[in-house]
Amino acid sequence: MTHKLSDFYAGCRSRAVILALEEDRYTGDITTLATISPEQQGHAVIRAKASGTLAGAGVAEEVFRACDPGLTLSFSCRDGDAVEAGTTILDVSGNIASLLMAERTVLNFMQRMSGIATRTAAYVSRVAHTGAAILDTRKTAPGLRYFDKEAVRIGGGKNHRFGLFDMILIKDNHIDASGGVANALGNAVVYRERNGLDVQIETEVRSLAELAEALPCGPDIVLLDNFSVELLQQAVAYARSCAPAVRLEASGNVGIHNVAAIAETGVDFISIGELTHSVTALDLSMTIAFV
Repeated sequence: MTHKLSDFYAGCRSRAVILALEEDRYTGDITTLATISPEQQGHAVIRAKASGTLAGAGVAEEVFRACDPGLTLSFSCRDGDAVEAGTTILDVSGNIASLLMAERTVLNFMQRMSGIATRTAAYVSRVAHTGAAILDTRKTAPGLRYFDKEAVRIGGGKNHRFGLFDMILIKDNHIDASGGVANALGNAVVYRERNGLDVQIETEVRSLAELAEALPCGPDIVLLDNFSVELLQQAVAYARSCAPAVRLEASGNVGIHNVAAIAETGVDFISIGELTHSVTALDLSMTIAFV
């Protein structure tokens, strides 16, 4: 990762935190201003109300600090920890008004991220006996991709490309518009070399025939799209015999019910949109005590 790209990711994170606070507070928390003395001190406790994998502790700290640098935070759990209903995650103390202004934004980030991490961990555990890695996709909440992908990592998965800029990924529409998978791959290889890009080239294939056409063209990864388990077995056997350096990704129609069978075909990666596009938030709550 270059320094410039690191700055980009940091910017995605910080801008999203600022925007989340701005859209909630705008001109101010008028309920808190109307009911709470600005000098009132106290503390808040965040607890889990269901079992799962915690994610977003670091983001919670960033949100609290953005609201009030004077708050004191004490974490009982960290990102990646397994939590049960009733588990205390965080105790934060200081100005009550600051705690109340940060509450919903903190919980929104943590609940979504913990939901993603929990679901990812379930998939990872189903394929742990194989060599397959669980990948995310770009099917993320707009503006929250950094956090969605961080939650996947916390849950034990791996990140696919972040955006359109860090991998050449040839999908069905690219193939059709280029006149076939061989043409699309040939164009991609030339483009990468001409522009001196240090990126991987991946192409989707929709059949064994397209796989046979793609492999001699030098892709780094081939995405086997919507293949049945039986077709995946055939594809893996064929690819390993004639292009063993090419890594294979399965995608489409993947669920918790069949991910183990897909992994057992020998693919290297399994990408799952459900991890981030159909999030079930982990139930968390914050309780405030006044001094």
